[in-house]
Amino acid sequence: MTGVAPVPSPVVAEITAVEASLFVFVVLTAIVTALARDVLAAVIVFGAYSLGMAALYTFYRAPDVAMTEAAISAGITTILLLLTLAKTTRIDHDVAFESVNWPALGAAGVLFAGMLLTMSDVPAVGDADAPVWSNVDVTQYYITSTYADTGVENAVMAVLAAYRGFDTFGEAVVVFAAGVAAMIVLHREVFA
Repeated sequence: MTGVAPVPSPVVAEITAVEASLFVFVVLTAIVTALARDVLAAVIVFGAYSLGMAALYTFYRAPDVAMTEAAISAGITTILLLLTLAKTTRIDHDVAFESVNWPALGAAGVLFAGMLLTMSDVPAVGDADAPVWSNVDVTQYYITSTYADTGVENAVMAVLAAYRGFDTFGEAVVVFAAGVAAMIVLHREVFA
């Protein structure tokens, strides 16, 4: 038939050794964070988890997300949690894993299995048939129409301030709340 586009064959993503090792590291640190009964150990392992996620984001060619993950989650959040522990009383445990919360572990296992089942549908890194490349019209719309729609010349700022305005506002609220929490933990007040 003429005029009918051929159906692309499904691309099976091959997992590299680097991707597999990062994925295993992230999963193991998430499990250890969830099972750790010592709060200090959980905070430290959570920081390692965040660094693993930053490396995984870098591998998937999302350096902006990786830098945010490394700076906010692995850096600032870990420091704030450690400062909170230093300012509060911590119960000492002789055993890092006293008991296992089986319902929580089961729920995490079900979510993990569901995630593994959907991994085969994720396109390979750089795949020309990936949805991000098939929506070229949307990309071109944002590039050519942001100034007309928003009056902002920079396309990235237009997307952040106009198209994603509520999301950006929510992020600003979260950062403000984190700042207030940090000042409360450090017992300092700042007056403008």
